[in-house]
Amino acid sequence: MRQSHFCQMGLLKILPLVICLAFLSVSTACSNGSCRLLDECSSDGDCESGLYCFSCPLGFLGSRCVRSTITNQFKLVNNSLPFNKYAYLTTHNSYAIEGEPSHTGVPRVTFNNQEDSVTQQLNNGVRALMLDTYDFDDDVWLCHSNGGKCHDFTAFEPAIDTMKEIEAFLSANPSEIVTVILEDYVKAPNGLTKVFNDSGLLKYWFPVSRMPQNGQDWPLVSDMVASNQRLIVFTSVKSKQELEGIAYQWNFMVENQYGDDGMKAGSCFNRAESSPLNETSKSLVLVNYFRSIPVKLTACVQNSADLIGMLNTCYHAAANRWANFVAVDYYKRSEGGGAFQATDMLNGRLLCGCDDVHTCVPGSTSGACTPP
Repeated sequence: MRQSHFCQMGLLKILPLVICLAFLSVSTACSNGSCRLLDECSSDGDCESGLYCFSCPLGFLGSRCVRSTITNQFKLVNNSLPFNKYAYLTTHNSYAIEGEPSHTGVPRVTFNNQEDSVTQQLNNGVRALMLDTYDFDDDVWLCHSNGGKCHDFTAFEPAIDTMKEIEAFLSANPSEIVTVILEDYVKAPNGLTKVFNDSGLLKYWFPVSRMPQNGQDWPLVSDMVASNQRLIVFTSVKSKQELEGIAYQWNFMVENQYGDDGMKAGSCFNRAESSPLNETSKSLVLVNYFRSIPVKLTACVQNSADLIGMLNTCYHAAANRWANFVAVDYYKRSEGGGAFQATDMLNGRLLCGCDDVHTCVPGSTSGACTPP
C-alpha cells in the first residue's frame, strides 16, 4: 500500500500522528545511490554519481549530498573556442594536503589547504594547480613557508612527485589541459626546467611563443589538444620567461587580492604584483577566494553563495570579464554546489551568457541557451 494512501484512509484515528510521520520518513528516505543534491544521507554510497555525503554545520543540519565533481564544459558544450573563453576550477596550495606524510622525517608545522591528493583533484575536475616551489635539500620541493626559504618542518614533498601525478593524468586524459601557477622561490639555475624534464611533462609544454600579447585570444582548445600542447605553466619570476621559457604570470593575466583582504563583500582589486583588474591587455583573469589562514569549518560557506557574490563583483572590476580561474581552499566543501557550481556559472556566462553551463546548447558557439 502506498504511504499516501496509508495516511489518508482514516488510520490516523487509530495510530498516533508521530507513528505515521515516522513511517513516511522511513519509506521516503533515499539510499544506495539514489539521493540527489542536498538530500539527507548517511554515507557517500547513498548519493548519486558526482555527489558525496558531507556535513556543513554552518550551512545545514545533518549530512547531505553535495557536489564532488565538475561539469566538463568541453564535452557538454564545445572545445572549439579560445582557451580564455572558458573557466577552470583552481586549487590554492594544491600540494598542501591534510594527512600528507612527512618526507623529511620531521613533523610538519604549517597549514593545510586541501584534503585530496593532486590526482584526486584532477580526476574531480580541477584544471589549475597553485604550487609553491622552493630550493630544498639540493632539489626543488613544494613547501608552505615564508621568507622564501623552505624548512624541514614546512616541506611537503619533492616537486617531481606532484609533476609525475600531473603527467600521469595528462597521459590518461588526452583531451584535457592543465594549468600550473607557480609561486616560485627556486634560485637554482634551470632548477624548474630539470623537474619538468625529469617528470616527462615537457612533451606537453605549451610554449610562450604561442601565448597572446596585448589582450588577444589564446589558441583554440581543440588546436591545443590536437598539437598535444596541454600543459600551461606560469611562474612568478619574470626572468625565467627568457631564461627557461616559463611564462611570467603577470604578462598574461590579472589577479585579485588573495587572503582576507580579497574576501570583503563588494570589493575586488588587484594584488600588488598584478596589473589592475581592468587592464585588458592581459587575456586571463584569476579570482582568489580563500582565507589568509585556512579554516575547514568555514570553507563550506565561503565556497558557496559568498564565492558566487565575489565572482560577480570581480566581473565588474575586471572590465566586465568573467574569471577564467577561480581559486579556493578545500575545494569540495560546500553547502551544495560550491566551487563546482561557481565554475558552471562562469562557463555558462562565458559560453552562452546564462547562469549555468547546463543551459548552453551543446555544440553551439553562438550564445544559444535552453531553459533551465
